[in-house]
Amino acid sequence: MSVQTEALPLQSTSKFRAYFELLKFRLTSLVVFSSVMTYLLASHGDVDYVKLGWLILGGLMVTGSSNTINQIAERELDKLMTRTLSRPLPTGRLSVPEAAIYSVALGIGGLLVMAIFVNVMTALLCLISLMLYGFVYTPMKRLSPIAVLIGAIPGAMPPLIGWVAMTGQITVEGLILFGIQFMWQFPHFWAIAWVLDDDYKRAGFKLLPSGGGRDVRTALQIMIYTLMLIPLGLLPYQFGMTGITSAIIATVSGTLFLMSTFHLMRECSRKAALGIMFGSFLYLPIVQIAFVFDKL
Repeated sequence: MSVQTEALPLQSTSKFRAYFELLKFRLTSLVVFSSVMTYLLASHGDVDYVKLGWLILGGLMVTGSSNTINQIAERELDKLMTRTLSRPLPTGRLSVPEAAIYSVALGIGGLLVMAIFVNVMTALLCLISLMLYGFVYTPMKRLSPIAVLIGAIPGAMPPLIGWVAMTGQITVEGLILFGIQFMWQFPHFWAIAWVLDDDYKRAGFKLLPSGGGRDVRTALQIMIYTLMLIPLGLLPYQFGMTGITSAIIATVSGTLFLMSTFHLMRECSRKAALGIMFGSFLYLPIVQIAFVFDKL
């Protein structure tokens, strides 16, 4: 009897942990971080912290729903890849109906939070992002490298969502921030795809450009898209959104990021791709934080 009693809390804890894993909390937090930074940038120092709290909650819920949809769709493929075979659905810790109910609850709840406590336009952008990621990008990954282009749209939505959450409208400034993160998606995605190419091939994912090769042609494309970040990073200054300090930081960060792509072009190695991948994780928050602090 005591064994059964002790087993119940353990089972509950295991279920809770499995549901939490579906969120991909670290990735979700990075997505929400971009929205928060642009919300602060748009506020000009006059921050509505209550609305910001709702933005964070709604963002976590909608992004978590998107990630869960992705894992439901790819549950059989996840069993084929080393990095994903221990996820809740491949291991059977959660069933598909459980994950589906969870995803629907998160998605509807998050969209309602955005519509009621932030604004309707923000909720609409969140819905577009969720649909593109969950129902277009996810199945496209096995069909064509164009999936990266499609995935870059919801991937770049957070800055625009944060801007619209504060201002209530889509403006040139919000689109500039969207454009920076949109262009950043390509070296970021392709570097990850290069590093995880063996795993991705087992699942049939086609994410690398130029015929899917880890070669100089792919490295060249990564370099070109990274190069575009340098002029894009200057646009917030040109449009009066930020000051010269953040423009310098964005330029230096973009240049250092670009230099890592030259190493990949020379070496065409996994180690060089790892450098770009880690560089991409550093570039975006550094530049976004610089924009905010320069304005505030």
